[in-house]
Amino acid sequence: MRQNAVRGHLDGLLLAVLETGPLHGYAIITAVQHRSSGMLELRTGTIYPALNRLERLGFLRSTWQADGERRRRCYELTEAGRHTLDAERTAWREFTAAIGSVLNPTTPSGLTT
Repeated sequence: MRQNAVRGHLDGLLLAVLETGPLHGYAIITAVQHRSSGMLELRTGTIYPALNRLERLGFLRSTWQADGERRRRCYELTEAGRHTLDAERTAWREFTAAIGSVLNPTTPSGLTT
C-alpha cells in the first residue's frame, strides 16, 4: 500500500508538508512518514523529480542552505503553490466523498432509486 497509496496524490502531499515552512528533501520524506503514522514512505527517487517539477511550475521555490559542511536544498511554497494546495484539498474531499458514497452507501441494500 505504501508506494501505491501516494500515486496521483504526491503533489498534494509535498505541498501540504511544506505549508508550515521550508524543508529539505529528507525532512519532507520524514514529515510525510510522521504525519501518516508510518503508513506512507516516500523515496528520494520519487520526491526529487516531483519537487523539481513543482518548482518549474512555480508552486515551489528553493534555496541552498548550509548545514555544517554540507549544503542542502530547501523548498518552500509560493503563493501559486498555496492556491494549488487548496485545489488539491478540494479535489481530495470530493474524491473521498465519492468513494465513501460507494463503499458506505446510505441506501439499504436491494433498494433501487
